[in-house]
Amino acid sequence: MANSVATGRQDAGSTSGLGTSRKEATSYQSARYRRTVNQVEAPELTEVTVTGVVAGGAGIGRAPDGRVIFVNGGLPGERIRIAITERRRDYWRAVATEVLDASPDRVEPPCPYVRAGCGGCSWQHVEPAAQLRLKQDIVTDALRRIAHVAEPAFVAAVAIPPTAYRTTARLGVDSDGRPVYHRTGAAGLVAVDSCLVAHPQLEQLITTKRFPGAREVTLRVSAATGEQLILVEPGPRRQAHASITEEVAATRWRVSATTFFQSGPAASELLVQAVASSVGDALPDGGKLVDAYAGVGILGGVLATRAGATLEIIENHPAAAGDARFNLANLDARVVQVEVGQWRATAADVVVADPARPGLGRPGVRALTAARPARLVLASCDPASLARDTNLLGDAGYRLAEVQVLDLFPHTAHVETVARFDVHDDGAAGSRSSEADAPLR
Repeated sequence: MANSVATGRQDAGSTSGLGTSRKEATSYQSARYRRTVNQVEAPELTEVTVTGVVAGGAGIGRAPDGRVIFVNGGLPGERIRIAITERRRDYWRAVATEVLDASPDRVEPPCPYVRAGCGGCSWQHVEPAAQLRLKQDIVTDALRRIAHVAEPAFVAAVAIPPTAYRTTARLGVDSDGRPVYHRTGAAGLVAVDSCLVAHPQLEQLITTKRFPGAREVTLRVSAATGEQLILVEPGPRRQAHASITEEVAATRWRVSATTFFQSGPAASELLVQAVASSVGDALPDGGKLVDAYAGVGILGGVLATRAGATLEIIENHPAAAGDARFNLANLDARVVQVEVGQWRATAADVVVADPARPGLGRPGVRALTAARPARLVLASCDPASLARDTNLLGDAGYRLAEVQVLDLFPHTAHVETVARFDVHDDGAAGSRSSEADAPLR
């Protein structure tokens, strides 16, 4: 049976999604995508077979002339009818309008606001276990194409529970002052009375609070203490200095309003576990650990506490660096507020790094490998940047030993990885020479 579908872009910062059942035909997709489809002159409907998925969650197939087509809403193995939304010389973009042969991984989205066009959870039409498998496929493809790693060594992929996990949401505000989500694939906003992935305290804020005159609002709650944080834009500057206390790895952490935090404490716990496993026995008791792009200091703080290690934190964001100083005050820790690429390297046994989407890049790789660690553990939120950093780290003498896929944002196509890089050039690590303390050129 053919099924009508509509799914859109991932937005890891909001908390709802869209998609359809394998069994029930629906008709709402055409209105939701009318604005997008009309941007293309003389849009046409055609059929395509989806052969895989790419970063961002779109399916990939080919036109009869061999041209690549990226299809929002398509799953591997499906034959679908599509509407072309963008034409480029080398590829087209499209949306799925009808599923002719459905994948066994396609399910009815559990959130009712999918049908209203809520744009947060772009993969609610994918069965949760299949989401994790597809995310590993995306990472495999990036490492093969960009880093030329033919057979990446994977640790078993893991995920947090797929409901009630979000403790932070960044939302639009409608004319009534109500927090609302952005619509998928078109301009507009969607109000909700419940949210599948929001923590109950966050859901209450979303559904009951009003912010007249605001354009945007960030809502954050603490699962540990029940504290609430509201950041309104436009709004008074003093609100940016507010903070909550959250608990991760049996430790309380201050998290300020403008500081990055994972999707919730469950995600932070899983990330800590994965990074600690990758570090393994490479950090000796009393050794030296560097935590780059450290945020409020959770990764470095937990690892240094367990090993009794000396800790150096690198964090450029003022509020995050302030949180790290507060959180790590009882450890042998130094917080350096500087861009990682400008850090004056000091020798270390292990480096852990959790950069933003662009990854380490050349400046980050140059700075961190100058510390000559025996092991570098990289948390990455973009498969392509992981692959690019794999190439750069390889040139610096570090081999990709293993990688683990984490699903910290279920029901979206957002992919997190933790990769372990071990030194493979005897002259590249462990020397504790004065070169590690020299200024970068």
